[in-house]
Amino acid sequence: MKIFTRYIFSILMALAFVGGAFAQQAVPNAVPASELVDKEDIAKKLANPIANMISVPLQYEFSRGVGKNQGGSEQTLLFQPVTPFNLGGGDIFVIRPIVAGVREVSVQGATGRPYSAYGIASVTIESFYAPNTNSSWILGIGPYAQSPSGNSGHFGSQQTGAGLTAVVLNRAGPWTYGLLGYQSWSMGGNPAFGTQNNLYGQPFAAYTTKTAWTFSANMEALYNYDTHRTTNPLYLGVSKLSLFDGVPISFAAGPMYYVSNMPGGPSGWGARATATLVILK
Repeated sequence: MKIFTRYIFSILMALAFVGGAFAQQAVPNAVPASELVDKEDIAKKLANPIANMISVPLQYEFSRGVGKNQGGSEQTLLFQPVTPFNLGGGDIFVIRPIVAGVREVSVQGATGRPYSAYGIASVTIESFYAPNTNSSWILGIGPYAQSPSGNSGHFGSQQTGAGLTAVVLNRAGPWTYGLLGYQSWSMGGNPAFGTQNNLYGQPFAAYTTKTAWTFSANMEALYNYDTHRTTNPLYLGVSKLSLFDGVPISFAAGPMYYVSNMPGGPSGWGARATATLVILK
């Protein structure tokens, strides 16, 4: 537990250091940052998973009801930076790598004996080619890949997955809503701890106020073709974008509830909190 806590603390300190470094580059006696940065616009872009803006989210998630007897708990830390590349003419290509670190406590496995462990669950690469639509609608599509979770099988499939990911969304005034999803196929590996033959769909909606508050909701339905089961957490969150020495940082938190779950996976109520550093070009 101490190592996992130090890992979280180290990443938070790194975010603070990066924010401070950007702040030190500000010009003395310049116009106040609050007048130069459009916080409402940035908050709206953060609701768009393929916005043309560099962001570095760090997400902590707590789930319970894990294991054969649903008596364990799980903590997940997601590091998922969003990096867009301008292709000209308003077209962009967005890469979203996702590194998931997991700690499980008192989880009862197939042997009936509870265990506690931590490690890297997976490394995922999502990418989107988003052409300029000249409208409020945004479309994106690109290749998808996910690494195996390791040799223990505690944190998910030991198979490699590959496929396609896509998103469609609309920005209508203060609203941002749409659907993000991917289709993954198994590319080989040990199927004993689950496969990568998955269909994922995430409908989402967000409302952003003029004071950079955002109220959001999403469902993250993951269907596995081999088990014929779906895990589907519903999340309701509130976020606020603030400036720290001119550096935009968003803080979000909210509860989630598993409408359905995989055998041995999280169930019932959980919670999520996110800190997102925005790097302005």
